[in-house]
Parts: sequence; C-alpha cells; structure tokens
Amino acid sequence: MSNKEIKGNLARLLATENLVVEHRSVPTAAFNVDTRVLTLPNWDRASSIVYDMLVGHEVGHALFTPNLDPREFKAPKSYVNVVEDVRIEKLMKRKYPGLRKSFAGGYSELNALDFFEIEDEDLTEFSLIDRINLHAKVGAAA
Repeated sequence: MSNKEIKGNLARLLATENLVVEHRSVPTAAFNVDTRVLTLPNWDRASSIVYDMLVGHEVGHALFTPNLDPREFKAPKSYVNVVEDVRIEKLMKRKYPGLRKSFAGGYSELNALDFFEIEDEDLTEFSLIDRINLHAKVGAAA
C-alpha cells in the first residue's frame, strides 16, 4: 500500500465517513464541505508528520466546519478563515489527542522550510489576523 493510500485511509477513518481523497499538484491541502473532497498536495519535501498534520486539519473541517456562507458572519473572510482553522484544530486535538504531536511537528517543519514566508520579515508589520494565524500555527517560533 502506498503512502498516498495510507493517508487517504487515515483521513476516511478520522472523518468517520467515506471522503473522497485526492492527491494533486496544489499549493496546500483543502477540504470542500459541499462535495466532501479532501485534496492533499503532492509535495516532494514534506515528511509523513506534515501529511498527518494536513490530514488532521482538513478532517477537522470535515467534522466541525458547518456548510455556511462566510459572508453570513459579517466579518472579513480572512478573519473567519483563521478563527475557523484555530477552532477546528483545537477540536481535533481534543477528539484525537495523538494529533497534538503531528500538528506541532508539522507546523514546526513547515516553518523551518519557510513555508509561511516569514524569514527575515518584520512581523510587527503584518496585519493582526496574519499575526494571530502565525501565533496559532508556529507560536513563539515565528
């Protein structure tokens, strides 16, 4: 069984539904709450722990993100997205405590690869929501 099949099976097991899992050349993972399709990127340099983190995050959307129009919240879309990401990751860590290590290790690895493109940047110049997002993902390491 290939690593892609293993991560797809992991996603379906964690989500407790028969999600469609696709592996594509995309910049990052995504989950479509309408079609129930979880898309994972074909990254050459990412470790298994990064893929576990991506699966955990996107399954969090499958389990906990309601199918609502973000405009209903009357807040900027970026704020809704960041708050929802923080919320679903907290819920996933509660539901599956073993994912705590995957989230910490995955975000640490991505930060070391400068995935968030913050190396040599003055974080005080970032918007509030970008700083909240970075704090939630990489904490004091940012």
